[in-house]
Order: sequence, then C-alpha cells, then structure tokens
Amino acid sequence: ARLIVGTMGVSLLSNALVLLCLLHSADIRRQAPALFTLNLTCGNLLCTVVNMPLTLAGVVAQRQPAGDRLCRLAAFLDTFLAANSMLSMAALSIDRWVAVVFPLSYRTKMRLRDAALMVAYTWLHALTFPAAALALSWLGFHQLYASCTLCSRRPDERLRFAVFTGTFHTLSFLLSFVVLCFTYLKVLKVARFHCKRIDVITMQTLVLLVDIHPSVRERCLEEQKRRRQRATKKISTFIGTFLVCFAPYVITRLVELFSSAPIGSHWGVLSKCLTYGKAASDPFVYSLLRHQYRKSCKEILNRILNRRSIRSSGLTGDSHSQNILPVSE
Repeated sequence: ARLIVGTMGVSLLSNALVLLCLLHSADIRRQAPALFTLNLTCGNLLCTVVNMPLTLAGVVAQRQPAGDRLCRLAAFLDTFLAANSMLSMAALSIDRWVAVVFPLSYRTKMRLRDAALMVAYTWLHALTFPAAALALSWLGFHQLYASCTLCSRRPDERLRFAVFTGTFHTLSFLLSFVVLCFTYLKVLKVARFHCKRIDVITMQTLVLLVDIHPSVRERCLEEQKRRRQRATKKISTFIGTFLVCFAPYVITRLVELFSSAPIGSHWGVLSKCLTYGKAASDPFVYSLLRHQYRKSCKEILNRILNRRSIRSSGLTGDSHSQNILPVSE
C-alpha cells in the first residue's frame, strides 16, 4: 500500500510538471515528439487518478473496491492505458531513430501531422482490445492483482481468454519491445560511429600538440570514455525501464493462464505496482532530464519567484506608506 501511495505522489507531481512545461514552452510544443509526450503524460495522469486509487483500495480491503460498472470502466482504462503507454514509447523511439539516422530529412519525415497520425493509430490500436474484452465481458476485478483489469470467471472460456490475453500482450508489449530494440540499436550504432570519428580527430590533435599539459591530455581521454558511455546509458535506460516495469506483469499473466503453477498474491500485486511505476518514471526518462524541459522548469520557477517578490515588495511599500501618512498629518 505504501508503494502505491508513493508511486501515486511521484507520478502526479512529475507528470503535472511535464504538462506545465508543455504549456509554458512554445519551442517544445512546435516539435513532433511533444505530441507523443503529451499523449503519454495524459495517459499517466489518468492512470494515477483512476486506476491507482482503486488498486490501493483493493489491496487494503482485499476485495472489489467499487461497483461492477465502475470496475469495468477502470478495467477498460487499465487495458487501454497500458497498451497506449507501450505504443507511445515505441513512437518516441521511432522519432529518435528518424532524427539520428536521417537528420537531414527529419523535418520532412516527422512533421506534426505525421506525429498526429501516429498518435491516432496508437489510440486505435490500444482501444481495440479493451473494446473486444468489454463486448465479451472479460473486464472486472482480479483478486490476484487486487485491481480492475482483464479477467474471466467462467472456466469454459479459459482457453479463449488465454489466447486473447496472449494476443494482446504480443501486439502491445512484444511489438513495442521489438520496435524499441530495433530503433535504439540503430541509434546506438550511429552514435558509436560518430564517437569513433571524434576520437580519431581528438587523438590526432593530441599527437600534434606535443607541448600539451598531461592533465589536459587526461581530461580529453576521460571525455572520450564518457562520450562512448553516454549513448549506451541512455538507451539502456529506455529499454531497461520498459522491461523492468512491464515484463514481470506480462510474464505473470501468461504463467497464470498457461500454467498450473501457483502465484502468490504479494507477487501479483507487486507486478501490478511495477507497471504503475512506469507512470512515475516516464517524466524523468523522456522529459524532465532533457535540456529543454529543464530550461522550461527554471523559467517557470523564476516566474513564480518574481511574482512573489513583486507581491512582497508591494505589500512592504503599502505598509511603509501607511506608516508615513499619520506622521505627515
């Protein structure tokens, strides 16, 4: 329960800050990735205010936390938002791939219209499975995960439900993972190629500069190492957070359906909490640690501080004038 509360707090604050940055900065809004980020952020906020509180209530009460209609609505949102989040990350990776591999034609290949079409496809793809599950009455409260999600209570539908769930995770989790690996490995290949070119130029310069101080030479070599590791760390973070947050839940769902092995309720809830953790980590992984968002956050903070200073100076001036008036009289 504490883990869910902490995740809710971090997710709400960080995603709200991303929205503020998008509203504040026109430069960010003009770029195509802003649509993917906006789609991902709104989905994370919706999950934070609807699904997480219901799961928290389910964990505390150990039973269905709301009525059947509300639970079905939450299960519909849970399925839709999970697929939408995965596909949005895949869309962001495609954007990075086009920007790095095709830098000269990026503006023509990734316009706002193209980004809007990708977001529309993401919604259509993500809506297909919860709509089908709603029509087949496969949405409700699942005791193992203490949450409203995909579930089937009829034993005679077990095989059909297992095939449906397997197809859903294949076309959401597995598809997104393959896209992430393909695009980011291509990006890493290009980044390493550029690093090698820079390293050759750096080494040639160091050879020519015979009288260079040893400390300067060491700093250049250290910068070379950091440059090689930077792209690898970023890509490992993108793919690693995706796997850590989604893979345990997906594997647990498949083991539950295709195996008779018992699964502990604590693990079921933990795997569900990890998927919620993605909503809390996305703002930092994809937005807030980037230069443009950090700059926007600083501008928002400076604007708030300036308003406070103006108000405090105004109040000080009013009180000072009030003190002077009686004396002049």
